[in-house]
Amino acid sequence: MGDKAKVSTFLTNYINKNEQPSLKNWYVGIASDVKDRLFSDHNVTKDGGLWAHSPADTAAIARAVEAELLAEGLDGGKGGGDDTTKSVYVYVKTSSTDP
Repeated sequence: MGDKAKVSTFLTNYINKNEQPSLKNWYVGIASDVKDRLFSDHNVTKDGGLWAHSPADTAAIARAVEAELLAEGLDGGKGGGDDTTKSVYVYVKTSSTDP
């Protein structure tokens, strides 16, 4: 689990390491079952796709990190989930992902 700084730093470092033409190529979201959300709902390629996730200590921290990354220019929705929504994920959008 992580506090806001740890979760944000981990995901930001992953994004920076895997540069894309634009931050809009990245999608950020929160989930309680992050693997189901990534690989089933968003259709992210598990092997070979660019994706990362990090658990947060609380749903409030997960939402704060999501809002921070959205403000930096990543694509994604805001809100959703419930008190069990404690993971933040990012992935690069491709022709096979949704979105």
